[in-house]
Parts: sequence; structure tokens; C-alpha cells
Amino acid sequence: MANVTLGKKVPDFELPSTGDKTFRLSDHLGERLVLYFYPKDSTPGCTTEGQNFRDSHRKFRARNTRVFGISRDSLRSHENFKAKQEFPFDLLSDADEKVCRLFDVIQEKNMYGRKVLGIVRSTFLIDEEGVLRREWRGVKVNGHVEEVLEAIKSL
Repeated sequence: MANVTLGKKVPDFELPSTGDKTFRLSDHLGERLVLYFYPKDSTPGCTTEGQNFRDSHRKFRARNTRVFGISRDSLRSHENFKAKQEFPFDLLSDADEKVCRLFDVIQEKNMYGRKVLGIVRSTFLIDEEGVLRREWRGVKVNGHVEEVLEAIKSL
């Protein structure tokens, strides 16, 4: 499967979701989606990023936009993270990295002097027709959610 491309329709995919559901991209035609990929549940930066999306959730919903977080963590880990942080949106588990690779967010990172493959914090905005409209790669958490909301206003 080819990687996603700005201005092109995102290939359909499905992932297990919190709440004992299955997320299918094609089930969300007609609404905008924000997919944010993050490295690991319950780590400081990922917690802050999730809290920022949580705190702005009403603003996203007011613009017909649904937010979903994606990482390689298990559904059990996601359920605990979501409950503890009171996220009003679902988290998707991509344990086999298929969707991470589709969005090209798995890259070599330097961790304590060792090279490891991990998720580079990235966010993608998909329009009502399933077309990728914006992407943010190598995201810095502070101010990011506001930037995403601004991009949605301009659609």
C-alpha cells in the first residue's frame, strides 16, 4: 500500500479502537478527521498532547471534526490511558504498524544513544471526502492543537 499524499484520498483502513469498537476510515465519510500519531501512552509529551486535544474537543466537534489518537500500544493500555485522562475521543491500536507505515510516521530515532524505530509525533487532517488536506510532522506539543483548529477553519 502506497503512503498517503496531500490532496489525495487516504486508502481505507481499519484498526481496533477503545470502547470495544473497530475504526474504519470509510465509516467516517461526511465528517472531518484529525488523526494524531503519538509514541507512547502515559508518557509526559503524549499525555500533554492528548489533554490538549481533550480540552479543545468541543471546538473540534463544533466544526464537524472527530479526533482519534493512534499509537502502537495495546488496547488495554489505551483503555487505561483514556480513562485516566478522561479523553472524550477514542484511541486506536496499531500494534502491527500497518497504518503507521501508511502515514510514514515510523522512523529511526535516537533514544539514550541507541537507534530505535519509533513513531514520530504527527497529525493528519482528512476532509469529508477522505482526502488528506494537511499534515504536521515532527510535532511540538505546545500550540499544536490551536494550529490544527486554525487549519480546520480554513477548509
